[in-house]
Amino acid sequence: QVQLVESGGGLVQPGGSLRLSCAVSGRPIGIAYMYWYRQAPGKQRDSVASISPGGITTVVNSVRGRFAISRDTTKNTVYLQIEDLKPEDTAVYYCNFRLGINDLGYWGQGTQVTVSS
Repeated sequence: QVQLVESGGGLVQPGGSLRLSCAVSGRPIGIAYMYWYRQAPGKQRDSVASISPGGITTVVNSVRGRFAISRDTTKNTVYLQIEDLKPEDTAVYYCNFRLGINDLGYWGQGTQVTVSS
C-alpha cells in the first residue's frame, strides 16, 4: 500500500513562494511517475508538474518558470517549488504516485495553497 502525505501549503501574499512536500511511504519514488496536480474551487483537477523514474521533469506551460518539481529519493519525498505566487494559484495541491504512466495511481489528501493580500 502506498501512502502520500502532502504538506507545506498555507496563506501567502502575491509574489511570495512556497515549497510543497509529498512524503511517500510503501514504495520507492525512484520507480514511479510522480505528479503534482491542483484543483481550484469549482474546477477540475489538473496536472502541473511531473517527474519520471529517470528524473525527467515536466511543467505545464501555464506555470513554467514559476513552478519546479524535484525529488529526494533518500527521503522518498517529492517537492514542488512555487515562485511568484499569484491569486490564480489558489487551489488544493495534490501529489500522485503511479507506476505506469496511464495508471490512476495513489493520491494524497492534498494541501491548501491560498494566495491573497
